[in-house]
Amino acid sequence: DTVGFIRKLPHMLVESFKSTLDEVREADLLLHVVDISHPNFEEHIQVVKDTLREIKAEHKPVLMVMNKIDLYKAEDHISYAENDEEVDTPVSLSQLKNTWMAKENAPVVFISASQKNNVEELRDKLITFVKALGSFNT
Repeated sequence: DTVGFIRKLPHMLVESFKSTLDEVREADLLLHVVDISHPNFEEHIQVVKDTLREIKAEHKPVLMVMNKIDLYKAEDHISYAENDEEVDTPVSLSQLKNTWMAKENAPVVFISASQKNNVEELRDKLITFVKALGSFNT
């Protein structure tokens, strides 16, 4: 609930948060950077998606950037069966990649910004998007 979240912030942060949301509405592309080393990263993704929906920006193109692949620990992430029952099986990074690539309607890139892993792939995806955007504007 974005409104509840905003109410708890100091006034200066509220203004900053509103400014950020305005920028989101104006953006041509959103980079959703996710810390996949965090055990609850999927909940964090959902909060962002819900917030985009609340501010009517869910239609914006999103490039999902799964960061911190160097810190990802399979044992921190448990797989679930189709009936949402927890299965005590760690999810490897390659399984996670396959799952997210299939599940997301947005392009996904897995990187480690600190280690510079796959940064070129991120750059290439951004260049491709900008070139496509340029062809729409001419």
